[in-house]
Amino acid sequence: MPTPKVDMRVALIAAGLLLASAPSWSAETPAAPASSVMESSFPAPTAAQLQAGAKVAQTCAACHGLDGNATSTEFPKLAGQHADYLVKQLHDYRVAKGANHPARINAIMNGMAATLTDAQIRDVALYYSRQTFKPGVTFADKKDLKLGRSIWMAGIPDRAVPACVSCHGPGGAGMPSRYPRIGGQWQGYLETELQMFRNDRRTNSPEMHDIASRMTDQQIAAVADYAAGLRAHYGMPR
Repeated sequence: MPTPKVDMRVALIAAGLLLASAPSWSAETPAAPASSVMESSFPAPTAAQLQAGAKVAQTCAACHGLDGNATSTEFPKLAGQHADYLVKQLHDYRVAKGANHPARINAIMNGMAATLTDAQIRDVALYYSRQTFKPGVTFADKKDLKLGRSIWMAGIPDRAVPACVSCHGPGGAGMPSRYPRIGGQWQGYLETELQMFRNDRRTNSPEMHDIASRMTDQQIAAVADYAAGLRAHYGMPR
């Protein structure tokens, strides 16, 4: 689920070494109200499903971690992510009936997803959704933080970019059946995905392509950094 770079950052491979002297920041954000969060389409997983999911996760561990907390900024953290979202992404990595190519292209993930059955996709998604999420570290100077917060809370009116909070919530918890949890996700990963949406390298969300296509590199980097500092407590596995 990776890759490019922007003029404000070096390549993702070096992202973990960047800005080591910059101050760490973690946004204090109120929990999203229950009424704003749509219920997952999946019932509570059974013990058998979680056990089966854990077995599949062993093949994912090298990149995403066995518990879903990837240690490299190149790979997204999957722990605590909504099962609905994970299922959709894994299906998007496969070639749908009648299609010429996957809706989401990544050489590694396309190959991995192609080997999974629908049941395995469901089970590994349920497994990761029940793991405890460990937020990544984010770095931001005050100027970037101010810009990122402004975009998150109010959008970019003169570019017709909507506020991120309207879909992902104040703490980045998202909505289980529609929008992913991105609060506390790696900044480098979020920045890369926004770049990919903008440049038509990720095409499985017309909505996000439309939004990212109206954002500059600076705006993308700033809002990704702000999102990475959020702590989305609502709906986290206990």
